[in-house]
Amino acid sequence: MSATPVRQQSNEEPPGAKQSIFRWLDLFLSEELRRAGPTLVFRCRMLAGVACILSLANLFFLIQVLVTPLPPRFLVAAVLTLASSLGALVLLRRSASPWPALALMVASLLAPPIFVSLFQANPYVSTSAMVMLAPAVAVYLLGPRRGLFVSLFMSLLVGVAAPLYRTWTGTGSPPYYAQHGVLHLVAGLSIMVSWWLNSLYSAARDRAQVALELALRTIRTSESRLLSLIESTEEIVCSIDTQGRLLTANSALRAWCLRRFGEEPRLGQELLGLMPREPRERWRAHFARAFAGERVRFEDVSVWQDTTPTLDVSLNPIFEEGVQVVGLTLFAQDITSRRQAELRLQEVHRTLMDVSRQAGMAEIATGVLHNVGNALNSVNISAGLLADRLRNLRLEGLEQALALLHANSADLGAFFATDPRGQKLLNYLAAVVKRTNDERTALLAETQALTEGLEHIKSIVSVQQEHARFIRLVERLAVPHLMDDALRLHLAAFEREGIQVQREYGETSEVDADRHHLLQILLNLLSNARHALLASDRPDKRVTLRVRPGDPGRVCIEVSDNGVGISPENLPRMFSQGFTTKKSGHGFGLHLSALAASEMKGRLTCTSAGVGQGATFVLELPLAYPSTVSTPGSG
Repeated sequence: MSATPVRQQSNEEPPGAKQSIFRWLDLFLSEELRRAGPTLVFRCRMLAGVACILSLANLFFLIQVLVTPLPPRFLVAAVLTLASSLGALVLLRRSASPWPALALMVASLLAPPIFVSLFQANPYVSTSAMVMLAPAVAVYLLGPRRGLFVSLFMSLLVGVAAPLYRTWTGTGSPPYYAQHGVLHLVAGLSIMVSWWLNSLYSAARDRAQVALELALRTIRTSESRLLSLIESTEEIVCSIDTQGRLLTANSALRAWCLRRFGEEPRLGQELLGLMPREPRERWRAHFARAFAGERVRFEDVSVWQDTTPTLDVSLNPIFEEGVQVVGLTLFAQDITSRRQAELRLQEVHRTLMDVSRQAGMAEIATGVLHNVGNALNSVNISAGLLADRLRNLRLEGLEQALALLHANSADLGAFFATDPRGQKLLNYLAAVVKRTNDERTALLAETQALTEGLEHIKSIVSVQQEHARFIRLVERLAVPHLMDDALRLHLAAFEREGIQVQREYGETSEVDADRHHLLQILLNLLSNARHALLASDRPDKRVTLRVRPGDPGRVCIEVSDNGVGISPENLPRMFSQGFTTKKSGHGFGLHLSALAASEMKGRLTCTSAGVGQGATFVLELPLAYPSTVSTPGSG
């Protein structure tokens, strides 16, 4: 059984008696003519039939001539006409082209009218059936244009030449033309009318035949493509009538039935009859809905050999004239592997969710440690400066001055008035007070920086504690002020390491952003710039901070250095997690900074002209943010 229906050949023969007639006529055709197109085959059959009929007629005429005492010219005419009709049959049987037989057949048709018109005195012979048959057969066999010459010749012969010839030769009863001329003219005109009518019919038939052949060719081409498509698909495809019997089925259905039920379905067999009782009842209910005009789609899960094969089935009703359901089409796909893959994918998804959750927790912890580490660097620097300044306080001089005052406490007035040491002591104490005030101011400044660093650490920890709520506080911030705050935490280290800081702030810009998020990014960028400059041998180490307008509604914050730079192959990976070019780095700072920028609806980019050419990090942020930024609190 195949999805391709049984089709008839191009020269299809009608059933019944006509089929036997056409088979009999095909005996007179050569193999080449039998394999020709339907139109040419039909014309050759017509030619063979006319040739057979004329052969019989000419045979009877020959017998009549032989048994009846007629002039010898009748015997010659009978022999020639019989030979021409039989010759046409021989040519049809032996030739690959019908034209020689057609030419001989036309000659056979023309010979009797010519003979009768010239040698018979009876005027009514011009209107005989043989004369009227010639243009009809010529038009059908030769076509309207070639048949015109035959018909025109017959018309002139019967209507003009024959009466004039008889009048001129005196073979007719005088005056022949005056008595029978009108009859001959009418006969000639009738021949042309016969040609015209047959030409109209032939043209209409040819157009209809061409249109029919084109339509059949289109239908067969479409049918072939459709059947090829259905047969080549791995899906189960079939059509079923209202009794549930198979009309068409592709190889996928046959293979599935053979695998599941042990036999292939046959056309005309009820499909549900192959199934066991339980699935049959389920399918019958779906079939009933489809036959009611509803498009049905369902999944059928069954148990077979310790497996659970699953079919995705679609039933579509076939409507006749858009109203009555005359059958349905069935499309089914074996989705057992897909269902098993989906189950495995769900399991993998759950595993990935667990791993992702753990990775997220690890990333948050890493971010906290990294950000706290950056803040602790500044705190350590400030604490170190405090320790250095406290160690450098010169308290020995005050102790000596206090001992000197104790030694002269009995007469301090004389000591200050007459003793040179007493006279210098007051100036010394004034200088000590002034220096102490200066040291106190410096220590207060460092204490303030230390306090800010500790406050930043506190905010990082507080942010992680508020992580469950995923809420960030958005403030209206002045970008230059926040950059100065971040710079203040690194300024002491920059001064100690001889790094120049250049500020290029444009118009004072304000943005809606999370203060600690933005401060974290700026601290990371300044720390990276410091390390890039420490790794460089340049004597003129410089960091440039810029604030400039970006795209409409955005601002750009740039941190540039003239340090070691970045190689072109490393530029695309600068913000990847775990990637670093520093020996003691962890590769988390820029990654977390890029995530924080993205969470604030901004972006962080990096450019560098190459190794030794420095680098520029650009943070682009929107000036206004309509709602609170939701972030994962990576710090």
